Amino acid sequence: MTQRRVSLLILVLFGALFSVALISRGEQTSTRKWQPTRVPANTTFVGDSTCAACHQSHVNSHQKSSMALAMESVGESRILTGCPSLKFRSGPYSYEILRRNQESIYTVSDGRENISLPVRYVFGQGKAGQTYLIEHDGAFYESRVSFYDEINGLDITIGQPAGVPGSLKAALGRKLGRDETLKCFSCHSTGAVKGGQLHPATMTPGIRCEACHGPGGQHALAMKEGRGGSGLIFNPRSLSGDELTQDFCASCHRIDEEQKLLRSLEVNNVRYQPYRIFQSSCYSDDSRISCIACHNPHESVKQDASYYDSKCTACHQPSTGSGHRARLCKVGTKDCASCHMPRVSVPQAHFKFTDHYIRVVKPNETYPK
Repeated sequence: MTQRRVSLLILVLFGALFSVALISRGEQTSTRKWQPTRVPANTTFVGDSTCAACHQSHVNSHQKSSMALAMESVGESRILTGCPSLKFRSGPYSYEILRRNQESIYTVSDGRENISLPVRYVFGQGKAGQTYLIEHDGAFYESRVSFYDEINGLDITIGQPAGVPGSLKAALGRKLGRDETLKCFSCHSTGAVKGGQLHPATMTPGIRCEACHGPGGQHALAMKEGRGGSGLIFNPRSLSGDELTQDFCASCHRIDEEQKLLRSLEVNNVRYQPYRIFQSSCYSDDSRISCIACHNPHESVKQDASYYDSKCTACHQPSTGSGHRARLCKVGTKDCASCHMPRVSVPQAHFKFTDHYIRVVKPNETYPK
């Protein structure tokens, strides 16, 4: 392992321990080191409308982004309202998600008995897929079937146990433990998890402004009073490339520390961008590379490969004899990402994910884990 990677792992571990220590004391995390998935118990969020008073354009564009739509309320779910009856069959079990006014009822039947429960929460905007959380006997269950945009219908949720369930209750879905439940809500909503406890009543669906910038009340008040409030809000741009990619963003998008687990997922790990980009030679060679070097978190992800050409040519350009210059591509001069970051199909996902392992892709190569 390189010295840079050893230093990175130490940095990530220290940051995690520091955040946990603050939470255990019930203190407000400093806005200079905000961690999206470790929100202290006494945190109060003021909402996007407060942020919009000064940052209207950012708020407007962000509301349409994948992050903001990472979770929807059942009543406003565009897929559930647009598809009032979704059906699927797996072995002896039949599934239906039926719309009734502002509710959607999830039903699984074995032909003799059935379990019908209201969908409680909607995870995912449906660009690739959308999964549902239901509650049964005091526990949360991940629905065994999810909606997939490519087929405009239901199929088995990724990660569900293989084979035919042994009982009607098992066919309902996968029971979630406490830690996994908190992780789901932390990464798909704002304000749902504080101090390690679930608070759905104060939750805002989706990743909103304060999920990444921290509580904005004091900052907004200071700005309104003309006192200046830059030290009262967190700006992820203050982080180094490693901190941002492998700690901050990766708190939800998965980090390299989990590489043993992620390697075992084989092609499924293409969904975890920080892990994939960490393998790239260019990432190891240039500390400027981070998530926001290519993506504006206030906007929807750009789908046109040519948009990213300027990001690549910022380094890959003819040498002028000064500064760091990476080698030029010998094959093409445009649409760099289409070749060096191939789109990969994940089994059962009905979607092709962009592989963030930036590399020279060799013909007929096996998927590099």
